[in-house]
Amino acid sequence: MRFLKHLFCFLTLSLLVVSCKSTSTIRTSKTENSSKEASRIAKQLIEDASENIGSPYKAGGTDKKGFDCSGLVFVTFKKADITLPRRSIDMSKVGRIIDKDDIRKGDLIFFKTNGKSEINHVGLVVEVNNDEIKFIHSSIKLGVVVSSTKEPYYGKAFAQANRIIE
Repeated sequence: MRFLKHLFCFLTLSLLVVSCKSTSTIRTSKTENSSKEASRIAKQLIEDASENIGSPYKAGGTDKKGFDCSGLVFVTFKKADITLPRRSIDMSKVGRIIDKDDIRKGDLIFFKTNGKSEINHVGLVVEVNNDEIKFIHSSIKLGVVVSSTKEPYYGKAFAQANRIIE
């Protein structure tokens, strides 16, 4: 009987110790993990696109000998195993259209340039500072460069932004 009493006390104490043990662990949510992954991919896309700064403009171009705007974006995303359509108008239909206030690095930014009524130009967002958005793209006159929505030409021509990487 004494043995059973000691066993009962031991089991009761053990149960108390185990039940008091902290079970909290640090966990990251799926949203937090996907946000970190999106940020990592965006950083890589920007680095890859930036390697082409100074390359000339070439209609239909997809290499350092010359890029057009959608060729630069197409090749940059392809390097990250993300396949986009080849033309900027078609790219504008992929992903999720986002508000201008929600734009972040790695998003695509679209323009209607030269008075066109449909999207005909695309860039990759590389920096956002308050109401200024900097993007890398291939310009007919300058080739692959970083430009800003603070430049009147691009400020007026802004059409939309799309998030490809969630």
